[in-house]
Amino acid sequence: MSQAPQRPPAQADAPQVRLVQVGEEWEGQRLDNFLFREIKGVPKTHLYRLIRSGQIRINKGRAQADTRLQAGDAIRIPPVRTAQTAAPTDAERSDAPARSFPVLWEDDMLLAINKPAGVAVHGGSGVSFGVIEQLRRARPDARFLELVHRLDRETSGILLIAKKRSALVKLQDQFRARATGKTYLAWVKGHWPAAHKVVDTPLRKYLLPDGERRVKATTAADPDAMRALSLVQVRQCWPHHASSGMPATSLLAVTIKTGRTHQIRVHLASCGHPIAGDDKYGDFDWNKRLQKNRLDRMFLHAWRLRFQHPVDGREIELECPLGEELQQVLAHLDGLPPV
Repeated sequence: MSQAPQRPPAQADAPQVRLVQVGEEWEGQRLDNFLFREIKGVPKTHLYRLIRSGQIRINKGRAQADTRLQAGDAIRIPPVRTAQTAAPTDAERSDAPARSFPVLWEDDMLLAINKPAGVAVHGGSGVSFGVIEQLRRARPDARFLELVHRLDRETSGILLIAKKRSALVKLQDQFRARATGKTYLAWVKGHWPAAHKVVDTPLRKYLLPDGERRVKATTAADPDAMRALSLVQVRQCWPHHASSGMPATSLLAVTIKTGRTHQIRVHLASCGHPIAGDDKYGDFDWNKRLQKNRLDRMFLHAWRLRFQHPVDGREIELECPLGEELQQVLAHLDGLPPV
């Protein structure tokens, strides 16, 4: 008597239908962007096909790729085989060591830290990891940590991080609308004219032969020009000291009304007042003298930040004092004998 054919046993690791509940930190995100993060290693075209065919549903109903998620939504994700060779996300980088940074402000929605100079805000472009990857490793229970804005690697000071998706969207909207106040402290070569309060010079991005990104001042007639506006206030000036080889210098407070790449650095350098220690747009001979003495970094610091809280709209004003190494530079100038 012949036996009925037996079905092969189900593989333990076979993909299964999943129901994923949306947490508050993802509220307001598009469905497709949520899925890119939730299902790694699946081609985007395949995910969009699953959405269009109704295999991915929200609260048992069909949805569009641009549907905005709400906290508590239940998303049905069908069995999907993912590529085993998918690259790790920033949060999964095993080479990012856990690191905490000085906290300037924190609540349930956002976190403001004092970023040290020499640390990138995120991995990429030859950098394995940055502040955000290190924070995620240091806070494994945090369900959501995302950069609201960015600072150059060489710049220190206030860096804002969202702890919920809704906060990220509202804060980034403020930055795009130029509704925030961002003021930096920069120590520059030469005496900045007190009457020169506005720099309204367009900027243009370009690449060096090795592919590294640079920015230069240009004119409004340049088809690739980007409007860039900086407000400059002189806080203190120091005279030239021939005996110490120190040129005349100025400490400036620079408020940016646009957020262009390297904006402050290029604006000040284009006016003949490069920032001390700037290895891209600075006075390289002066930088070498500074390195031999007291300064081995760029003297640019995100000093003040003003924005509206993403929940109740109240105005938040943060201030981050200069680091000790920068304060020592200024103290040394104050201690030089008068000319």
